[in-house]
Amino acid sequence: MALEVLSLLALVYGVWLIYHPAAYILAGLMGVVAVEKMLARPPTEQRKGAKP
Repeated sequence: MALEVLSLLALVYGVWLIYHPAAYILAGLMGVVAVEKMLARPPTEQRKGAKP
């Protein structure tokens, strides 16, 4: 997990060195993908028992 995050940060930083707006767009898209990936996982025991 940590290696995945570090590699994605390195990718965004590399794009940022070349073209700043593209780095912001890429970071936003990666954030959306991360949230969708988190929500697609089956609920854990802690989330099942949580009260709204």
